[in-house]
Amino acid sequence: MSPRPPRVVLSKVGLDGHDRGVKVVARALRDAGMEVIYTGLWQTPDRVIRAVADEDADVLGISILSGAHMTLVPILIDLLKKEGLSDVLLVVGGIIPDEDVPKLLDMGVGSVFIPGSSLDSIVEFIHSRVPAKLSGK
Repeated sequence: MSPRPPRVVLSKVGLDGHDRGVKVVARALRDAGMEVIYTGLWQTPDRVIRAVADEDADVLGISILSGAHMTLVPILIDLLKKEGLSDVLLVVGGIIPDEDVPKLLDMGVGSVFIPGSSLDSIVEFIHSRVPAKLSGK
C-alpha cells in the first residue's frame, strides 16, 4: 500500500457565477500533487456534500463571492455532520468580511482564505491538516 495524496472537492455554492479564483486554486492544488474535483458553478449544498461522500474527499473547499457565506456555510457544516463526514476539512475562500472570519472559524471552518491569500499558504495549510492515507493502488 502506498500513500495517496489529499483528495479535495472544490465547489461554488449558490448563485455566485464567478469561478476564476476557484479554478486558479484548483490548478495550484493539482500542481502540488493533490487530487482535485471541481463540481462547478451553482451547486446546492446537498449536491456538494454528495460529491464529498462519493469522492471520499479529505477536504471541501467552498468559494463564495456572493455574500451568502453566513447562510450557506452552516448548512454545509450541518450536512457534513448528518452524513458522517465531520472529519472532512472545510475551507472557505472568497469575499469574506473580516468580522465574519472568526465566526466561520468558530462554526468549524478550518481556515478562511480571502483575496490576496497566497496559493502556497492554501497548499501548506491543507498539507499540514490532512495526513497521507494509505491506498491499495
